[in-house]
Amino acid sequence: MPKQFTTVVFDLGGVLIDWNPRHLYRKIFGADEAGMERFLAEVCGPEWNASLDAGRPFSEAVAELTAAHPEEAELIAAYKTRWPEMLGGAFEETVAILREVRRAGYRTYALSNWSAETFGITRPLYPFLDEMDGILISGEIGIGKPNPAIFREFLSRFDVWPEKTIYIDDWDLNVATARALGMTAIFFRDATRLRADLRGLGLPVEAGA
Repeated sequence: MPKQFTTVVFDLGGVLIDWNPRHLYRKIFGADEAGMERFLAEVCGPEWNASLDAGRPFSEAVAELTAAHPEEAELIAAYKTRWPEMLGGAFEETVAILREVRRAGYRTYALSNWSAETFGITRPLYPFLDEMDGILISGEIGIGKPNPAIFREFLSRFDVWPEKTIYIDDWDLNVATARALGMTAIFFRDATRLRADLRGLGLPVEAGA
């Protein structure tokens, strides 16, 4: 393997796992795509979801949001009671890359924004997670990406050298933080582009189709 890299770190949602609240809310809203997007932007929005990823209890977050939007009570409740329906399958092409990297002798990890409450439901559904050398989720420590503190905790916990690490994420702010801390970071678009990026860095993965 190229001497400069020993470790490859993957984000989970959007990179290895197809998590998307739209998987659930399309069932509820049906053909009302605009209504669903309004709800996911203005009610159960990204900042609210980020608070769950950072460790806020679902029960507390749902209760507060329901008090603010009582007319949306059933829709808000579904975010907790039907959360598993937000999970799609694994992104198998990216999982294949993960396995190629492991076979080549690199350490592989996950660093992800994820609620500790729901990760217990999630992990058994994706057996490839047990193949990794370690996983750190934001809900475990109460800090989410792109806060540099979660990256520093990850580096310390797993004894990872940033200059020997490739980090893969589908959010540009997380990529920027990883780079600022000395990692070589890749903005994830799709598996084909990821293969090209990794090969460009000297990793022995197969070329994309």
